[in-house]
This record gives sequence, C-alpha cells and structure tokens, in this order.
Amino acid sequence: MSKDSQYEDSVSSMVLEGIKHRLLSAFRAPAAACHHPGSCTLSRNPAAGEELRRAKIDGAITWLRTELLEMRSQDRELAKTLLELNSEIQKLRSEQELSKNSGSRSPSEIQGFELQASGQQGKEAE
Repeated sequence: MSKDSQYEDSVSSMVLEGIKHRLLSAFRAPAAACHHPGSCTLSRNPAAGEELRRAKIDGAITWLRTELLEMRSQDRELAKTLLELNSEIQKLRSEQELSKNSGSRSPSEIQGFELQASGQQGKEAE
C-alpha cells in the first residue's frame, strides 16, 4: 500500500465525514423545531418532504461510503499483517529445517553444507 493511497483514503474519509455531519446537523434542526405536527411546513409541502427524503438517502450513502473506506483501510492493514506473519512463519520454518538438518550431521558436514549454500547464493547473485 503506497503512501499516496493512504493519504487519499484519509482525505476522502475526512471529507465524507464532514459532509455526513453537516447533513445530519442540517436536518436535525428543523425536526427539533417542529414540536407539533400541524405547525411544520414540511408536512404540508410534498416537495420539501421529497427533498428531505433525498437528503436522508444522501446522508445514508455518505455514511456507507465512510464505513466502506474504513473497512478498506482495515482490510489493507490486515493484509499487511498477514503478509508479515507469513514471512515470519517461512523464516522460522527455514531455521527449524536448518537446525533439524544440523542436528543429524557432524560439524564438518554442517560446515560443508553452509559453504555450499553460500556458494550457490553467490552464483545466483551473479
């Protein structure tokens, strides 16, 4: 995961969170001012009611996007952790195999094995 994509995710998250909060606060205020059902103009105006429903849907979509961005970020972190764990497991397996092989051999055989392995690595590097 690159730093640019992390930055984009962070910025997107902050922008979406800001939009979500503005939408929520914008539509809480009229509802709080309406104590009596007959006194609200929104209930008399179908266009305003439709606009309110659309705004609520937009707010819900914004919230979903925010949640999905957070889940993507968590997914990337989990993938990174799993890759690190896999690498560590492979390293431990190699060490275990080496110690198992060295336990059944004499010291001169171990030295020959290590020299042979380092020689092969040197040839591969060329």
